[in-house]
Amino acid sequence: MISVVILGAGNVATHLFKAFNKAENIIIKQWYNRSLKSVDSYKNEVSTTDDLSQLAEADVYIVAVSDDAISELTSQLPFHNKLVVHTSGSVSLYDIDKKLKRGVFYPLQTFSKNADMDFANVPICIETIDKKDYPILKELAISIGSPTKKVNTDQRRVLHLAAVFVNNFTNQLYRIGHEITESEGAEFDLLKPLIMETATKIQDLSPYLAQTGPAKRNDKKTIKKHLKALESDHHKAIYELLTNAIQRTHGRPTKMVFNSNKTKK
Repeated sequence: MISVVILGAGNVATHLFKAFNKAENIIIKQWYNRSLKSVDSYKNEVSTTDDLSQLAEADVYIVAVSDDAISELTSQLPFHNKLVVHTSGSVSLYDIDKKLKRGVFYPLQTFSKNADMDFANVPICIETIDKKDYPILKELAISIGSPTKKVNTDQRRVLHLAAVFVNNFTNQLYRIGHEITESEGAEFDLLKPLIMETATKIQDLSPYLAQTGPAKRNDKKTIKKHLKALESDHHKAIYELLTNAIQRTHGRPTKMVFNSNKTKK
């Protein structure tokens, strides 16, 4: 049985609590947050506290707070030589106070508090200073059904950076697509099978081989039509940037220099 204390009450902390709470060999000793209101709805399931001096004894303390708060919070922990891990993809392992045994338990996934999460689809990237601390974090991840991967700091950093491109930036493109369809009363839902097929395709193909579209085939006529149809200069600029990026990747000539000022109506 692995005992855990969770610190923080954001999206990641909430989903980890739910997963740990279902696991047979994990016991959640306590849930800390500086505002008890955020964890009030779980007070009948777990002991809660807003007082760091009253933290319970545990095998692992999981710090799931904002990146900027990790260093300060861990420096305030009232003990030494306990295993404390953060869940950030971009924060250094060494941001955790050196009085502690330090590690990273990074779930590489997007979390929304009210959306269900199957941890079988959440790879946990694990990093530790002391090799002896790795097995307990691996067991913790396996206990909630997650695949695990041992990573170093540089690997975790680039995984987080890449995640911003494939998740956050992609979602913004969905938002732009939604705005474009709404402008003419078209249904965005009609694009959802295309979104799913694109995501499914790269399970078997590299993103390079999966690329299609007017930029890939250097269809200048269609590209010009699209730019003319876009009313927002912001949308034009993004279209131009991504079109040039695709053409460079696939070795297409990039003699056509797009400029939103030239393509205004």
